[in-house]
Amino acid sequence: MEEPGAPGAGSLPANGNGNGNGNGNGNGNGKGKTAAPKGREAFRNQRRESEGSVDCPTLEFEYGDADGHAAELSELYSYTENLEFTANRRCFEEDFKIQVQGKEWLELEEDAQKTYVMGLLDRLEVVSRERRLKVARAVLYLAQATVRPVAVPFGNLLSPLLIVQSSGFSMHNEEPFALLLFSMVTKFCSGLAPHFPIKKVLLLLWKVVMFTLGGFEHLQTLKIQKRAELGLPPLAEDSIQVVKSMRAASPPSYTLDLGESQLAPPPSKLRGRRGSRRQLLTKQDSLDIYNERDLFKTEDPATEEEEDSPSDGERTLDGELDLLEQDPLVPPPPSQAPLSAERVTFPKGLPWAPKVRQKDIEHFLEMSRNKFIGFTLGQDTDTLVGLPRPIHESVKTLKQHKYISIADVQIKNEEELEKCPMSLGEEVVPETPCEILYQGMLYSLPQYMIALLKILLAAAPTSKAKTDSINILADVLPEEMPITVLQSMKLGIDVNRHKEIIVKSISALLLLLLKHFKLNHIYQFEYISQHLVFANCIPLILKFFNQNILSYITAKNSISVLDYPGCTIQDLPELTTESLETGDNNQFCWRNLFSCINLLRLLNKLTKWKHSRTMMLVVFKSAPILKRALKVKQAMLQLYVLKLLKMQTKYLGRQWRKSNMKTMSAIYQKVRHRMNDDWAYGNDIDARPWDFQAEECTLRANIEAFNSRRYDKPQDSEFSPVDNCLQSVLGQRLDLPEDFHYSYELWLEREVFSQPICWEELLQNH
Repeated sequence: MEEPGAPGAGSLPANGNGNGNGNGNGNGNGKGKTAAPKGREAFRNQRRESEGSVDCPTLEFEYGDADGHAAELSELYSYTENLEFTANRRCFEEDFKIQVQGKEWLELEEDAQKTYVMGLLDRLEVVSRERRLKVARAVLYLAQATVRPVAVPFGNLLSPLLIVQSSGFSMHNEEPFALLLFSMVTKFCSGLAPHFPIKKVLLLLWKVVMFTLGGFEHLQTLKIQKRAELGLPPLAEDSIQVVKSMRAASPPSYTLDLGESQLAPPPSKLRGRRGSRRQLLTKQDSLDIYNERDLFKTEDPATEEEEDSPSDGERTLDGELDLLEQDPLVPPPPSQAPLSAERVTFPKGLPWAPKVRQKDIEHFLEMSRNKFIGFTLGQDTDTLVGLPRPIHESVKTLKQHKYISIADVQIKNEEELEKCPMSLGEEVVPETPCEILYQGMLYSLPQYMIALLKILLAAAPTSKAKTDSINILADVLPEEMPITVLQSMKLGIDVNRHKEIIVKSISALLLLLLKHFKLNHIYQFEYISQHLVFANCIPLILKFFNQNILSYITAKNSISVLDYPGCTIQDLPELTTESLETGDNNQFCWRNLFSCINLLRLLNKLTKWKHSRTMMLVVFKSAPILKRALKVKQAMLQLYVLKLLKMQTKYLGRQWRKSNMKTMSAIYQKVRHRMNDDWAYGNDIDARPWDFQAEECTLRANIEAFNSRRYDKPQDSEFSPVDNCLQSVLGQRLDLPEDFHYSYELWLEREVFSQPICWEELLQNH
């Protein structure tokens, strides 16, 4: 099976600053001196790329299910389709003048408009192919709701079409309409249907799933209802509202200027001057960690040389990107002004209520019992005999914040069903839209996931053009390639916009599927998650973020005057090179920021509480890639970046934490706390991914057992009762097809009378 993310995984370590040979590492073999100027030049280039990012204003972005109605409609069409709009309009106007003389469309009464539309539909049946195509273009022009130069309720025109296609899941054989679209995606990726307009298919698939299953706010409502049905306590807070109330933190600042770089010692002398360097540093005020206005003001200037051993021999992506995060060797002189109380702003409180899992309490008591009384009591969390009073208080506090998730209940129920299938009987599974969709996707789900990730890899801005990659530009490239600079610029903007929309639709689709399947049943979520991981989704997302994210979010790949539907109801102005370079006046690109947040949430879903997948983040050097994304001043994006950094801090070592204390402080302030989680102090730097493979194997076995028990139900089960009474068996009524009596005599002649039966052999064999 081909894995789409494999190229991305292999090319990750060589994509830092364009110098993947690692000769500037100073590894003790004489290469450190010769490669030092290259390292300084790369440092300057990276600082030049990120120029202006420090002063990036806070982005006023409101996360939701989708962008505005007009923006979503405009993204359905590429700029190369403007000629099609013009042809459609001309066909409509010609036909309308013939059928309705002396009036305009807006002057007709509603009954007259309906009469004209019915006449158009009748003329679709004419014999002449040329006339049929002209009428079809006129119908398409009406369907696109572009005939009125005034505000048109586009939702009233397009929503019924979407409802007819997707409601009831009854297109063919009562299967979900989304399955038809999924099959179109797999055919496109396999090369069987390269002509499919894949961007439109993906947008429609995303909207169909969102319409039939529900958006993010509906998901929150379903979660509250399901917790109430299972008898679980209500949620402590609404996560959507908590994130909306958060403020973005300031990104790390880069204060190394020309004067300071001249005062700094050359890199070749750093190794011999570690002691003197430490003497030059001033001690950071401990109160700075509470200063929300200066959250990322400076980083602790410890060098990565203490992390990397001289025998590394090759500069990794981590080392190359961390050059951006080093502070000046000579700090600015400390301020002589006394520290005023007004300067320090203490946080009023943490945004999230802390949570504790049942297994966390069990682990805490196991350690305490081993320490104080020398034996354990298994999963007993009530017996505290022999433990000191502080342990009693700790257990009481942990239980006050214990959180039981829907997944915990579902896993427990599944264990009981596997253990006692006869006594508990058959499970009653409600036929919800999510359950129906999962049943339809089950046996082809790996192919669906691989196809989506292949397209995402082809649309990623960091992907290189390859001969074997999928051609996702078939529906955006014009028949005649551009010959002028203006045409080339327009096509370049259209291609970039096309890729951005594909990334947006796939990221939103995958996130919606994961969240709905997790709510429906945890093992449905784990099944789709494992196939995403097996298809290299984790390195693919990291490859996507291994770019200048701030530039990607603020990219202006749009031409507002060419956006649908405005381009169909007004004369287009003459485009110039200056107008294309200027772009729009928006502070950021909504779809690109939406895509980045979705991909970060997707990465969080895949790696949360999975040690082997967390180690994949460490192995692929994700920490510097993720930390660069903190330059985007948007609270929701920063929150999910900090979550991903938090889960791997214990594997990065003490030196990394020492060098990134402001990042650690941001994690403490913005990410939910787990009371006995040692994320900030624990060390597990020697862990390897294969140390946790048993966890993945156990999870896979549980998923297969769940799918087999619920969906693979053989007709002759070993648990089904057997009727040994001959009279009872012969007396059972057997339902036969309605047309069986027509061929009954023929069947008797062919299967019974014409077949010789040797009764002696039959009796001997049985």
